[in-house]
Amino acid sequence: MTVPATAHVNAPAIAPAPVTVPAELVVLDMAGTTVRDDGIVERAFERAASETGVAERMPWPEAVDYVRRTMGQSKIDVFTHLSGGDVARAERATAAFERAYAALIAEEGVAPIAGAQQTLERLRAAGLSVVLTTGFAPATRDAILNGLGWRALVDAALSPVDVGRGRPAPDLVLAAVIRSQASSVASVVVVGDTTSDIASGRAAGAGLVVGVLTGAHDRDALTAAGADAVVDDVSALPALLGIDA
Repeated sequence: MTVPATAHVNAPAIAPAPVTVPAELVVLDMAGTTVRDDGIVERAFERAASETGVAERMPWPEAVDYVRRTMGQSKIDVFTHLSGGDVARAERATAAFERAYAALIAEEGVAPIAGAQQTLERLRAAGLSVVLTTGFAPATRDAILNGLGWRALVDAALSPVDVGRGRPAPDLVLAAVIRSQASSVASVVVVGDTTSDIASGRAAGAGLVVGVLTGAHDRDALTAAGADAVVDDVSALPALLGIDA
């Protein structure tokens, strides 16, 4: 089944008017887009940096700023940059980050963005395929999915290691197209809270790329990165796609 999707508009956060583009697949980011972050990514980074010294070559504020700017990208890529290209140290830092993130989830639990689960249910009920993507390793991704009980709500969940390259490369989106057997990349809607999400959708040739304001980057950054629409959160997505309640 296809539904109308909004294309090439800077949509307001409330009641966007749908325009016609056939949509078959929705590719959504996890942390900050469908899953609440609450600063866990930064805190996990702090623990990993403290354990491994991966960012010691630069001032701490500069390292934290880089982590914020690269939210959504593959963690191994982020740590490789912070370590000045020291791949072995980056791998140790990535493993430490994943352990820290898993520990924080165990300590504090994991929660969806308000309205995210209902949005996933409505997308599936409308006949669309739904794929979640993330810069996390599969173990962390799966811990989040299991904690939320979302496995039955999505067709697939993909990490960079599953597809080749992480964001901002198009690989996660293109792999989702192949997994879902969508008829074309033009039938894909990509949704995310970071400029890397937007860049990945643009690079893949997605028919509609949507930014949400529940995560790392603001409206101006998402628009400048090439978002066709920016909405407050994923609960606005069904209306944007013309899906009736």
